[in-house]
Order: sequence, then structure tokens, then C-alpha cells
Amino acid sequence: MKLNILGCYAATPRTLTNPTSQVLEMKNHLFLIDCGEGTQVQLRKNKIKFSRISHVFISHLHGDHFFGLPGLISTFRLLGRDKEMHIYGPKGVKEAITLLLKLGDSWTNYPLIFHELTSKESEVVFEDDTVIVKTIPLNHRIYTNGFLFQEKPGERKLNVEAVAKYKVDKAYFRNIKSGKDVVLDDGNVLPNSELTFDPPTPKSYAYCSDTAFKPDIVELINGADALYHESTFLESEAHLSLKTKHATAKEAATIAKLANVGALVLGHYSTRYKSIELFKKEAEKIFANVYLADDGKVFEF
Repeated sequence: MKLNILGCYAATPRTLTNPTSQVLEMKNHLFLIDCGEGTQVQLRKNKIKFSRISHVFISHLHGDHFFGLPGLISTFRLLGRDKEMHIYGPKGVKEAITLLLKLGDSWTNYPLIFHELTSKESEVVFEDDTVIVKTIPLNHRIYTNGFLFQEKPGERKLNVEAVAKYKVDKAYFRNIKSGKDVVLDDGNVLPNSELTFDPPTPKSYAYCSDTAFKPDIVELINGADALYHESTFLESEAHLSLKTKHATAKEAATIAKLANVGALVLGHYSTRYKSIELFKKEAEKIFANVYLADDGKVFEF
């Protein structure tokens, strides 16, 4: 599981920083999460093969989280894309995108499929044989969701020495890897545990931006391997977080601790501060395993 940070700063783009966007690599998928201005430039800069992106998840309809999407959709058209693209986001995202396409007389030559979200409860928005994605309802000034990405358990790994020892026919291998026992010709049963190894432990990633402090998400993200949580302010500006419905680094760390996550990645920093190291220092007082997102940074979990 690899997380590519394309942008992680609040509000407006600057010469050296970009608004929110990231790519999660999970089970051969490239999931684009939020799409602030400059996203497609950042994709090229970070040498991410964005033709592989088929699923885009938009948390909410503030510009710093989706203004890069019309441009990305247009570029795919210019490049002759024919593969369908799915967009998951709040009700209204379809209207916003299709109006621009209509006014520019530039309809896509590939299927553009919108999945508009309205539920205030967690729901499954994507699922295939390897991954499941659920919403994480957040508390911001407008309707907003985070997203929980979870790998599904893989097949068990064949113990080659054991199957050779018991002379198990290859015809049984598929059933063995799916967890079934083997009944020998003499009626004896070989338990699956003797013939296979456990598959890798499934990974999970929780994305939470933008939101005020919201402890009731803890149950949804409990035990996630990694949590990206916005930390727009430090505690010294906590009064601004209440007004704008953002979180502080301390609050993000509190969520990470309560949810017993493996690692906390901070982001969505206000540009009022001289150094993002201040966010890490504040969060580490609550939760030990803290990382700072930054444009172009890559995390592997």
C-alpha cells in the first residue's frame, strides 16, 4: 500500500505548495483522492501513470478539493481515453462538471460515471474482488465525507513442501488456496493449515479531510494501518478551528490514539505557520507515530 501526496495545504495554491490531492496505490488500483488545482501537473511531476486512474473520490465541493477535476477530465479526452472513469462525490459534482463540459462543447469520448453521495451514514461506494471503499461522514461547513479503503483478504499461500510430502494432486490446489481441507483416497483429511501459509494481513487506509474534531468516526476507522487527518491549525488557533470547522494537530492525534491506528499522517496545513514541524511536535504529545504529509512525499505502509 503506497500513498503519494500530490498536495496537502489548505486554501489557495502557492508557488511551492498545492491544495489537497493524493493517489493511493492498493491491490493494483490507483485511487485518486480529491483533486485540487494543479493535480494533473503534480501527477506528471511525480511520474504517476494517471491513465491507470479509473476511480476518483471527492470529499466535498470546496474548490481546493475539486477544482482540478474538470481539467483532468478534459486532458483525458485530449489524450484519447476510451476507458470509463468513475467519480464518487457529493450531490452536485455531476452538475458542476457537466456544465463546464457543455459550455465548452467538450463532452468526453469515454464513459464518465458519477456516483453522487447524500447519506450521512457510512456506506459502501466501491467494491471489487480485492478492495472495498466506505465513506466516513465528517463534520465540515458543507456536506463532506472521508473514505476508508480496505484490502480484502487474499488467497492462502501454498506450502509447496507439504503438498509434495503428501503427494497432493494439482487438481486440488485452487481449493486448497481458498482455504479448504483435502480428503485423501484413504479417507484421511489433511487440514488446510498444514498445506498453506496465511496470506498477508490486509491493509487499510482512512482519509479524513476536511473536518472538525469528530470522535464518533473512531469506530469506523478503528485499527486502520494509516490515517490521514487534516490538521489545519495548532492549538494556539483552536478558536479558528471551531469557526471554520477544521481540526488542530492535537485533535487529529487524539482521533489517531482513540482509533488505535498504526500511523497518523498530518496534512491540510494553514499557511500561516512558519514550519509544518510545529504540527508534528504538537501531535506527538498525544500519539507517537506521526508523519508529516508534504507535496511529492511518498509513504509505504
